[in-house]
Amino acid sequence: MTPDPDRRRIVQLSLLAAFAGAIPAGVASAEANTGTAAADDPARAFDFFLGTWQVRYRRLKERLLDSHDWEEFEGVCKVQPMFGGLANMDESSVHRPGLPYQGMGLRSYDPASKTWADWWLDTRNPHKLDPPMLGGFADGVGTFFGKNTVRDQPVKVRGVWSKITATSLQWEQAFSPDEGKTWETNWVSRYKRVA
Repeated sequence: MTPDPDRRRIVQLSLLAAFAGAIPAGVASAEANTGTAAADDPARAFDFFLGTWQVRYRRLKERLLDSHDWEEFEGVCKVQPMFGGLANMDESSVHRPGLPYQGMGLRSYDPASKTWADWWLDTRNPHKLDPPMLGGFADGVGTFFGKNTVRDQPVKVRGVWSKITATSLQWEQAFSPDEGKTWETNWVSRYKRVA
């Protein structure tokens, strides 16, 4: 089948509309509403992420089992704005040895709560959309919180955007099995902009 850019764009917009409807308007918790972006406009907080990136991933092999065994691999991430900058979507190619996959990240801003939502979907489980993490930026760092499960047990999830420059940034994910008392970082993505 020949790729059709118009059809692809329609599918992307349909997914974005479906994701945006997954959180009721105005939903935000005190811990998720972390303040404004460095540019004093929280609606533009993710502008730094637009473009194409070479990514170095670092993944903890076993989560919440006191593991210290990490694997590293490469990838590419392309980020485009949507809804006039109030949302963005990325397409990622993750070159994990033995399990390469494609992923899609979606972020959407709610002006009423001044909060961003961040979702993830990938080809390893294409019918499972991860629950969104909610958050925002303060002092150049974006902090997002959500919930998920590990081995059928509920965990709190934290995503942190940091070390943001014009040509590089870092995102890391951590899980907490005890409602945020302790955190285990299990994923680190280091991005370098492709000219």
